[in-house]
Amino acid sequence: MLIRYVIYGLSGLLIEVFWTGFSSLIYGDLTLTGHTYLWMFFIYGLAIFLEPIHNKIRRENFVVRGFIWTVLIFSIEFLTGFLLDKMIGICPWDYKRSSKLTLYGYIRLDYFPAWFIVGLLFEKYHDFLIQKAQNLFR
Repeated sequence: MLIRYVIYGLSGLLIEVFWTGFSSLIYGDLTLTGHTYLWMFFIYGLAIFLEPIHNKIRRENFVVRGFIWTVLIFSIEFLTGFLLDKMIGICPWDYKRSSKLTLYGYIRLDYFPAWFIVGLLFEKYHDFLIQKAQNLFR
């Protein structure tokens, strides 16, 4: 479980750097500068606690599953943004300046499609990690 926590944390950091790097191109930054926050390692690692949910909903239609993932991811993003804001005085990914479709700067509602897809990809990644672990211990 600890190994998967670390894998999820590191994978999330890598994906975020690529996401922000490619997003910078939209704003004309040809250097494709990507960034993240070390806090995100711990937040992305929380995906370990989503595995049991995946096991319970895996037989549902992909639209239902994607909606569930989006709500869960928004909830985690909002909660962790709120907690960081209270603990350190700032939410590192404050969206107030980058979008009008935000809740207190903690989540961007226009990211719904992205989180929908990420949730469905998480299912494949979870299954992949479990399969690799099973093959490793055979």
